Amino acid sequence: MPDLETDCDRRVASDSVTKRNRSPRPFPFAGLYAPPVGVRLARFAPTPVSVASAKSSRAKDELTQRTGRFTVAVLVGSLRTGSYTRKIARALIGLAPVNLNCNIVEFADLPLYTEDSDGFPPEAWTRFRSEIRDADAVLIVTPEYNRSVPGGLKNAIDVGSRPPFESVWNGLPAAVVSASPSKVGGFGANHHIRQSLVFLNMPVMQQPEAYLPEVAAMFDDQDRLKSPEARDFLAKVMSSFTDWVMLVHGARSRAGA
Repeated sequence: MPDLETDCDRRVASDSVTKRNRSPRPFPFAGLYAPPVGVRLARFAPTPVSVASAKSSRAKDELTQRTGRFTVAVLVGSLRTGSYTRKIARALIGLAPVNLNCNIVEFADLPLYTEDSDGFPPEAWTRFRSEIRDADAVLIVTPEYNRSVPGGLKNAIDVGSRPPFESVWNGLPAAVVSASPSKVGGFGANHHIRQSLVFLNMPVMQQPEAYLPEVAAMFDDQDRLKSPEARDFLAKVMSSFTDWVMLVHGARSRAGA
């Protein structure tokens, strides 16, 4: 029968040697992955876009850098009249710094996406794509349906991503705020949306994460935030989002992308 204490000591010693032999983390930011020595990472091609789209993006970056103002398309995941997420979206818009021009972009009228209609897109698709194309950033405020994304919001994301090579989402900085009457705060929907945005080449703000629980108690009968703490947190979200939008557009402008 093996000596358990001795065996444990061997494992601890082995782990110590392994840790000493690991390559140092060259990145100054928490959360970035530094591969061990000898590991090569695959290189992936960026999301393809048309030449016209790339030129338009550069021109828009230059304009926003000169004016210091950014247009933000706000998407509200719930289509219900009087929804909590629409109230939150309006509160966020009211707390936005002066250099963010936030407008809710409606998508309830979008027909379900089908590739059959790419050649002759419905007017609602064209209108929605145009509004997103005019934006410098996207703010998504959503509830959680069955631990995932509301169907209408997912359809809007799909409509904006097509036809191939013409996605209106490409490169737009984004933030996701999720909410729920329960204590979970829409965590599942928040991260499912983030998965789609990664594929669509949309740099998403990482911090602060915004999962708003028990939203039914957040507002009074005039749809005003009851709690100063809630107001302060939402103001922090918008302030951080402003910094994120400026960082992304500034970096791209300096790189000439």
